[in-house]
Amino acid sequence: MTHQAPPETQTFSGQIERVTYTNPENGYTVARMKIRGLREPVTVVGRFTEPAPGEVMEVTGTWKIHPSYGRQFEVSSYRSIAPTTVNGIRKYLGSGMIKGIGPVMAERIVDRFGKSSLDVIENHPDKLSEVEGIGKKRIRMICSAWAEQKEIRNVMVFLQSHEVGPAYAVRIFRQYGQDAIEVVMQNPFQLATDISGIGFLTADKIAANLGFEKNHPLRIRAGILYVLYQLADDGHVYYPNDLLVKKCQEILEAVPAIISRAIEDASKDQEVVVEDPDPAETCQDGRAVYLKRFFICETGIARQLAGLLRAPGSVRAIDSQKALKWVQARLDFTLADMQRQAVKCVLKNKIMVLTGGPGTGKTTIMRAMIEIFSQVSARILLAAPTGRAARKMSEATGLPSGTIHRMLSFNYQAGGFQKNQDNPLKCDLLIVDEASMIDTVLMYHLLKAVPPAATLVLVGDVHQLPSVGAGSVLADVIASGALPVVRLTEIFRQASKSRIIVNAHQINSGFMPKLDNHDGQSDFYFIEQPDAEKAVDTIVELVSKRIPRRFELDPVSGIQVLSPMHRGAAGTFNLNRVLQEALNPGQPQISAGGIVFRLYDKVMQTRNNYEKQVFNGDMGRISGINEQSRQVSIDFDDRQVSYEFAELDEVVPAYAVSVHKAQGSEFPAVVMPLLTQHYMMLQRNLLYTAVTRGKRLVVIVGAKKAMAISVKNNTPAGRHTRLAGRLAAACGKFNGANEK
Repeated sequence: MTHQAPPETQTFSGQIERVTYTNPENGYTVARMKIRGLREPVTVVGRFTEPAPGEVMEVTGTWKIHPSYGRQFEVSSYRSIAPTTVNGIRKYLGSGMIKGIGPVMAERIVDRFGKSSLDVIENHPDKLSEVEGIGKKRIRMICSAWAEQKEIRNVMVFLQSHEVGPAYAVRIFRQYGQDAIEVVMQNPFQLATDISGIGFLTADKIAANLGFEKNHPLRIRAGILYVLYQLADDGHVYYPNDLLVKKCQEILEAVPAIISRAIEDASKDQEVVVEDPDPAETCQDGRAVYLKRFFICETGIARQLAGLLRAPGSVRAIDSQKALKWVQARLDFTLADMQRQAVKCVLKNKIMVLTGGPGTGKTTIMRAMIEIFSQVSARILLAAPTGRAARKMSEATGLPSGTIHRMLSFNYQAGGFQKNQDNPLKCDLLIVDEASMIDTVLMYHLLKAVPPAATLVLVGDVHQLPSVGAGSVLADVIASGALPVVRLTEIFRQASKSRIIVNAHQINSGFMPKLDNHDGQSDFYFIEQPDAEKAVDTIVELVSKRIPRRFELDPVSGIQVLSPMHRGAAGTFNLNRVLQEALNPGQPQISAGGIVFRLYDKVMQTRNNYEKQVFNGDMGRISGINEQSRQVSIDFDDRQVSYEFAELDEVVPAYAVSVHKAQGSEFPAVVMPLLTQHYMMLQRNLLYTAVTRGKRLVVIVGAKKAMAISVKNNTPAGRHTRLAGRLAAACGKFNGANEK
């Protein structure tokens, strides 16, 4: 038998001529490099930190033969060195990696300083003012970017020596600055909670390379907190102690006794709260472990609602019979029985929950409430969790409405919401729409700002998906039996003409929607196509051609594709790729995190960014890409927000989004794949939520079998919360006695 010798490790110096591909998420790069001593440029592959044309490197690795691309040099480690030739310096500075210097400015700098250009930037930056177009502001920008790049490389070299991918070096540096190496050395597990994209498993590998043992207290404590944060992302406000220990065992490979002891230590240090079961609870799951923040918020919601319910109101007593007669005459319509009951309820109680599906008259009731309270000079505020929901509410009622975050005056520099119990909202009536979207943390901050004398109305559809954030606040409030609730079930005559509304109620009741469309005049269509790839082709044709032509809708702003899942042929990732190519080809583009972003792309923010005042689920359009400053501008409802390239991990293309992300939004047209490959997500409330997002048109492409599975499956994954029990204990059961 012949044994092939292992490839020989070699070291070369060279300059990057062209970056063919780079994935900022993991640093993987394919580049063409001119290596000293070789006539032709060679292909190098490996993990680099923000590689740029013109950059000079010393690379170590081995030669490999790729079956498709031929001979390549696979880099195992590298270090950056300063280019020494005028042409190399010109390429290096013109690459865009130094903010404030683009190709034109690089040409001017090199023309003026030649081989001394980098020395001038490093040691004599004031001399840059001798270059046309460079003032004091740009000099400061260049100096800052130069220092950052230098420091990033120091961090990268340190991390690389401990087998950390260079893609994380940028994030670690941005979080900790010059303290990055010290922080990582002392507690690498801190990365798991401080830095987006670096999970516990990655931090654990770093720790192992630094010599941390598996049973190290920092490791066990960090692992527990990481698991709790992951569970919160899944919607849980707390997690049962025994189940938490088991989950931690899977990740930490530690014995239960060590994990339990670490939970107790975290409780003593007030990182978590451990609560014993309430003997009065009918459904017990043992001791509950909360992240401290969620415990404060959940107990605070119960306390605030109980206080609000019992406090005297600021609006004088109103005769409900006279008010009903007056408002029906004023608005020129007759309220149905349940609508009249809802109006009476809000006139008698400090808090009220109004829930019902589409077409059941929630908007009509809100208008009636507003008219009556306006007649007695009450101060009225309207709010919703998202900008889209707030605009919809404003259009329906004729009054201004804003997001809850804006209403509570969130200020990043000032440290949070400026409206609270010490600086409450100025209102006598507060109506909050799309309340099913409000998670535990946001509801707590909202209630803190509601003045005790105000009347609070929560409006929402409890059958929709729960909030993206932790908790099931609206469902828990209703389940507690502690507050007055009016449930609307009747579909009104005008709404009953809409197949969208009728089918939504069919789905919610556990019946298959009506899929026949013999006259072709429906607003609800089902296209049978069980093959995933063919379904994707059908969706692209629908969005790009058929729907715009038939319904005169803009394919980007007027049509939204919703998918039950992210992965798979009919998941959001692939759908965004093919829809981007169909709807927005040929525009200037950049790649970030393995995702291509193009000028004019429709995009969505994926997590709350309080500093930028953009929030999870906000949609916008890319309005500018500046490679010189390495920034992207995104238009969110006529408000321009700037992102550095490294911040684009907060943003995803939004030609197709998950149903969860579409909550609270309404679109002229919705197109949705529904296939058996989505089996894990085929649930009644998900299908119901998707269908109710469409205003003028809903088109479902997929398999009837998948539709049947969705309609039948009414057992969504539960969320661990104790809000319902806390409310029942704090308020007692509602019996109509809690009146003004």
